[in-house]
Order: sequence, then structure tokens, then C-alpha cells
Amino acid sequence: MEQNEKADDISQSITLDAVVVESGVKLAYYDSKESHGLDTALVLLHGYCGSSAYWEKIVDELAASIRVVAPDARGHGRSSAPEDEIYGMELFADDLAGLLDSLSIRRAIVLGHSLGGYIALAFAERYADRLSAFGLVHSTPLPDSEAARANRDKAVASLQESGVAAFVDGLIPKLFAKDRLEGMGPEVAWCKEIGYATAQNGAIATARGMKARRDRSEVISGSSLPVLLVAGVQDGVIPIESTFSAVNEETRKVELEQAGHMSMMECAPQLAEEIASFVRSI
Repeated sequence: MEQNEKADDISQSITLDAVVVESGVKLAYYDSKESHGLDTALVLLHGYCGSSAYWEKIVDELAASIRVVAPDARGHGRSSAPEDEIYGMELFADDLAGLLDSLSIRRAIVLGHSLGGYIALAFAERYADRLSAFGLVHSTPLPDSEAARANRDKAVASLQESGVAAFVDGLIPKLFAKDRLEGMGPEVAWCKEIGYATAQNGAIATARGMKARRDRSEVISGSSLPVLLVAGVQDGVIPIESTFSAVNEETRKVELEQAGHMSMMECAPQLAEEIASFVRSI
């Protein structure tokens, strides 16, 4: 199936470039470009049915002190959507390695939100020598439970039967803290618009890839690198204990009181400061 035709209708305040990586996938990405004299860059990976636009509220602040790169994952946003039956987390990790190669970025701090966290862990496992640090934002190193695996199958069925827009309309409100949902109307609407740009086959293949992912707790506990773990106190998707289920001696744990699963929308200034503080510590 072709990329969702609404992808080019999404108005973003950040400008995206694009490159074709070794796998043949075209990756759209934001790049602040200014290195600030540092030999590492900060890579921000978005969640499922999201895009680089998820980070719009915090990239300017972060880019003031470090080069920031935020790609659209394959099948999402303005990136291409291969016809593969399943997008394993390893494929996403290889895509990221290809993007960093194309940008001549040797080392990076890779932080991933939700799906992006699964990708960050796969990248840390396969390309540890390319990392200065890594972390999870509302994500977990644990594999899907049996119930979660069944929900992935339901997601695939919904996407096949009703399409991306209907699926996204049902998904997005569940990502926000319940007690603040009414006051987050513009953010919810914006996240839906971002989600509509996801290719149908991309969403399906990604759901299957998330279902198939394995436990990567050892990637964190066995690493000597600094690790940032950010959890939302009101997250109804990834509970705090799942985010903090694996640590090492260099782990920084952060709990955001006002956040559900979408702190980059719900409490952007606090998330930006926590990430900036983590970067400064490195």
C-alpha cells in the first residue's frame, strides 16, 4: 500500500530533510545541524503512529546546546513504507545506523519514546559503539505480555478493517493523562493529525514487530553507558515499574507527575529540562 496521502498535508514548524539509507528506505528527518563543538548528537525517536513532529515543543530548547536529529521511522510521517510483513525493531535500528552514517554522526545519545524506546534498545544492542548514552521515554525493555500481544493482533485487525484514521482516533486519547485530557484538546487533535500520516501497511508491520520483540532488559543492566528512564505517573500504557524494570549503575530515573504517555505534549518544559540535564551530565 502507498504512504497515507495525508502525510504531505501535515504542517510542521520544523523543517525536514530526507535521505535514502542502505536498506532502500527513504527516511525523513529533522536535523538542527549545529554541533556546538560536541562530538555527539542527540537523537529523538518517536512513538507508534507518531513522527518527528512529536518533539516540536522541545527541539528548539535542546538544539541550543547540542545537535538534535529526529527521524520519522519507516512507515511513519514522511518516511517511506516498505511492503514487509513485519518491521522488526532490528530493522528500525539498522535504518537509524544508516541515517547516522549519512549525516557523518559517529556517536549519539539516543532517546526513544514508546516504540522509539524499543528501537533505541535494539540500536544499543547492535551498535553500542555508536552510543554516548541512551534512554527510554514512556517505554520499557520488557517484551509484550500475552494480553499485550493479543492487543497487537486486535490493532492489526482494526487497521485492516477500518484504516489508519479510525485506529488513530481511538488510540490517541488513551495516551494522555485522564485527568488532564479535556484541557489538552489542541494537543490531542495535533497528535491525531500526525497519526493520520502513518501508512496503513507501516502501522500493521510495526504492530507485528512490537509483538515479536524480545526482552532487552540486559541491554540496560549490562551496559556501562549512562541511561535515562522517563516515566509518567499517570501513564496508562507503560506503568512506571515497567519503565524502571532494568537499571545499571549509570541510570537516571525520572518521574513526571503531570504526564501520561505523552510528556512531550503534556509537560514539554519539564521533559526538555530533564533531557537537557541528562545531556549536560554526559
